[in-house]
Amino acid sequence: MSTHEHEHGDSGPHSTFSGYMTGFVLSVILTAIPFWLVMSRTITDRNTAVLVLGAFAVAQILVHMVCFLHMNGKLEGGWTLLSTIFTVVFVAIGISGTLWVMFHMNAHMMPVHPTPTP
Repeated sequence: MSTHEHEHGDSGPHSTFSGYMTGFVLSVILTAIPFWLVMSRTITDRNTAVLVLGAFAVAQILVHMVCFLHMNGKLEGGWTLLSTIFTVVFVAIGISGTLWVMFHMNAHMMPVHPTPTP
C-alpha cells in the first residue's frame, strides 16, 4: 500500500481497464439485444415484451452498479448497498402508490350517467 493510500485510509475499489471493458461490453450487449427484439418485432405480445425489456433494463442497471459504480456488500460495511436497496424500495412504493391513486381517481371521478331515452 502506498503512503498516499495509507494517509487517507483509501480502501475503496480500484478498477482496471479490463473491468471497465467488461462493463462496457455487457452494456452494449444488454442494449443491442432489446433493440433487436423491438426492431425485428420478434415478440408480438405487448405484456411479454414489457417483461423481457424490463428484465434487460434491470440487468443493465446491475451491470452499471457493479462494473462502474463498484457497489458490493463489502464496501463501507455494506451501507452503500443497504442505502441503494432502501432507495429502490422507496421509489417502487412511490411509483406504485402514484399509479394506484391515479387509476382509482380516474375510475371514481367521472360518474356514469344513464343515457336519456327519446
